[in-house]
Amino acid sequence: QVQLVESGGDFVQSGGSLRLSCEASGNIFSINTMAWYRQAPGEQRDLVASITSDGKTNYGEFVKGRFSIFQDNRKGTMHLQMNNLRPEDTAVYYCKAEFKMGFPRPTDFTSWGQGTQVTVSP
Repeated sequence: QVQLVESGGDFVQSGGSLRLSCEASGNIFSINTMAWYRQAPGEQRDLVASITSDGKTNYGEFVKGRFSIFQDNRKGTMHLQMNNLRPEDTAVYYCKAEFKMGFPRPTDFTSWGQGTQVTVSP
């Protein structure tokens, strides 16, 4: 079984910064992509940022250079640095991992974390 543990969500004032972290654990053969999504009350879940195993990144348009996703030296750990936060960034942020698991033929799986709350005050 694979677990995704998120951390770093907090209450911050507009213009402030936060760093979210996500650590994957379990019997993972390899990780293809890790990503952050966010969901505000009554809204759909949107992609914030993603990173592939070879370092390719993708960002939601609303990020506009404020956020940066990067991998940790530890396998299965990645971070989202969020700068210049705005009240509209308030949401629950979810970590998602697409990975291979199993032996002798690893199969594709997707797992989600429980979410971490980010609240930005005006």
